[in-house]
Amino acid sequence: MPSKETVQRQRAFGGALGVLVLAFGLTYHFFPRVFHVSPEEVANPSAPGAGRAAPVAHPRVSPAAPSEQDEINAGPPLTLAPTAVIAARLTRKPAPLPEQTSADPPEVKALVERADKAFLAGRIAGDKNSAAALYLQALKLKPDSRAAVQGLDQVRTHLIAQVTQDIAVGDSESAGTLLDNLKALPNTANDVAPLEASMKTLLQVRPMLAQAASLLQQGKADKPAGNNALELYRQVQKLDPQNAVAVQGVLQVQHVVLDRALAAVAQNDFAGAEQSMTEATPIQPDSPQLHDVRSQIDNIRQQRAANVLAQARSALDAGNIDLAKQLAGQAQSISPQLAGLDEFEVRLTNARLYASFKPGQVFTDRYVDMSGQSPTMVVVPTGKFMMGAPDNEPGRTDSQTPQHEVEIDKGFAFAQTDITVGEFKEFVRASGYKPESVTQGGASVYDERTGVMRDVSDATWADDYAGHAAADNLPVVNISWNDARAYVQWLSQRTGKKYRLPSESEFEYALRAGSTTRYWWGGGVPKTKVENLTGSLDRSPSGRRWSHAFDGYGDGHWGPAPVMSYAPNAFGLYDMDGNVSEWTADCWHDNYVRAPVDGTAWINPGCSVRVVRGGSWGSSPEQANSAYRQGADASIRSGRVGFRIVREL
Repeated sequence: MPSKETVQRQRAFGGALGVLVLAFGLTYHFFPRVFHVSPEEVANPSAPGAGRAAPVAHPRVSPAAPSEQDEINAGPPLTLAPTAVIAARLTRKPAPLPEQTSADPPEVKALVERADKAFLAGRIAGDKNSAAALYLQALKLKPDSRAAVQGLDQVRTHLIAQVTQDIAVGDSESAGTLLDNLKALPNTANDVAPLEASMKTLLQVRPMLAQAASLLQQGKADKPAGNNALELYRQVQKLDPQNAVAVQGVLQVQHVVLDRALAAVAQNDFAGAEQSMTEATPIQPDSPQLHDVRSQIDNIRQQRAANVLAQARSALDAGNIDLAKQLAGQAQSISPQLAGLDEFEVRLTNARLYASFKPGQVFTDRYVDMSGQSPTMVVVPTGKFMMGAPDNEPGRTDSQTPQHEVEIDKGFAFAQTDITVGEFKEFVRASGYKPESVTQGGASVYDERTGVMRDVSDATWADDYAGHAAADNLPVVNISWNDARAYVQWLSQRTGKKYRLPSESEFEYALRAGSTTRYWWGGGVPKTKVENLTGSLDRSPSGRRWSHAFDGYGDGHWGPAPVMSYAPNAFGLYDMDGNVSEWTADCWHDNYVRAPVDGTAWINPGCSVRVVRGGSWGSSPEQANSAYRQGADASIRSGRVGFRIVREL
């Protein structure tokens, strides 16, 4: 049973459309099911006679319909409000009541009572015992009988509602009979005229509706063009915008198209489903069935895409990157806005470029054949940068030109710090390797008395920059290029991973860390302690000062500082442009003409001079800029030179 609010909405709707439009609207307008209420639920405040219940028409038996009507009935079903409901909502002005001069005599009262009973029994008009005939007899006997006038007016209203309903369902025969009955009543000319116009339109559109219903049965709902039900229903609506069968027919056509969409989804054809939804939308954009099917398809789409993405995650976890990428593509094609796609794409990229690591990740590799682990490594993101110094950079040398773009398209991990004395000591002890400072004797160390580097025959890798025993947390110095290469070869064997010295372009890329300025921290003197550099505020143990240094800068160290004493750059790497300079894998070339542009090392077979990059604790400002490079014999051991390592991913 509909709620009180529903009945109120229905009555408000009827008042807005007027007599004839409302009658059509209440029977078959855009939401006919809203008005499908039982007759008992509608009270009639204007029933003839005081205290009598509202008359309710009994269901009428439709006359035998012609074959054309059968075809119409084969079309979309209609849900109509009962005649009494339509009559109750008509806003036509009731007939004016006469001034009754005297009470109705018994014979008039008897006729009115018989008429009321006939009305309640559904005998509205058409014979001498109908309500219309009896009310008219009563008025002949007493023209000023208010009860008879009220009753006859209710008959008139009911006939209008019945004719309206019959026209709505296309029953022209019944509508014509009732219209004749209405014409027989006095003062109905204004009511008959619009109904006759509607009848004329009905007779015009009924063959079109029959053909449309036939096309629906043949499966030609919206195709082919020029011979489908939808086009015929649209033509009917142009002639008769309120036609109920056409309205329901359009909805039925949309239902057929929506069924195609659901059938496509069942076959995992989401492109086909989307095409069908595109075709269905303009048919009736605001229909509940359209929104319902859209919701169903979206839910199925989301679930299917989520299942495929779950398979992609499993493939990625198993190391099958190609299959994971393929499945992720399928999930995206099913549901481009699926939650988790962006996150998975990042994982996929990381797996492809960084072996399932991610840029900035810090890790170590455990040894496979002994206790211990690698130095701490940081994953460096891939990217492009301009290698070398621009023409207008202060301190630029020819060896730093021409500036050129290098693309690092393979992920790698860089040691977070220089290799320390402790880490190199573990290598020497475990491998039995004898560094060249031992086998060839000596290294170049700092002489506090003269303020210069000098060769000392008994200095080794175990000593610091001044030839004294070095702490384990200092960067190892007095290391030749061959010593550094021996270390990475040993580390690769211990971990089962590919360790090596960095290429020169990898080193500059990691040093710059996305910066384009002269130094990674900016264009001039650092404002905070960023590296172990030559600062004018620094002092040696005997009070020496640098003759050429960063003006106003002091970092508190003369000689190498313990690793990680200062700030990391944007890639999370420490001491890249200070503390000690570092060996790279490249052979020395006087400039960058024909240099690799893919991040690989530039190597000539048998070369003896290698590239050293990065500033040291004793480098001038010109030697600390990001583009600075120098060549050194691979056998050199210096208190200013150490190394750090790369791990391929």
